[in-house]
Amino acid sequence: MKEERVILGIDPGTSITGYGIINVIDKKAVLVTLGFLELQKIKDHYEKLKLIFSRTLALIDEYSPDELAIEAPFYGNNVQSMLKLGRAQGIAISAALHRNLPIFEYAPRRIKQAITGQGNASKEQVANMLQKILLIKDMPDKLDATDGLAVAMCHFYQKKPLSQNNTVKSWSDFAKKNPHRVTG
Repeated sequence: MKEERVILGIDPGTSITGYGIINVIDKKAVLVTLGFLELQKIKDHYEKLKLIFSRTLALIDEYSPDELAIEAPFYGNNVQSMLKLGRAQGIAISAALHRNLPIFEYAPRRIKQAITGQGNASKEQVANMLQKILLIKDMPDKLDATDGLAVAMCHFYQKKPLSQNNTVKSWSDFAKKNPHRVTG
């Protein structure tokens, strides 16, 4: 019996959010789609978040992924940029939670290492490797799309993901899973 699953990978951002979807049949990944959501022209930060949420839900509804793999925010010098990136990630995660998808988070270095063998690989190196691995004929205009695809492929390659979100769906679910944390 064939084992099949669909993985949605997201590279969150408030300028461009990239995504890639793969179908895993047995132990082989096949590209379903990849793309990006351009947000640079939108001035209102909250409108950007709304669009990230809507697009993530639309991808989930259209492709019915079994799991969401998302890039974790990386540490930088600009606190405002970190905050915006964290919000973009959080809103994509919220959309997945809204559809009850399991969530897996990966550090940028781990993603690059999974694809190229080097944790400090460039976006171009990641894109070139994905093009060869998945036989992509037409590459997207923005490398953020291949970054989203890289997250999905990183999850596919992992036997044990960095972290699986252990989010609960209700208070009673939390209480069952964490009896030591519930008092009175």
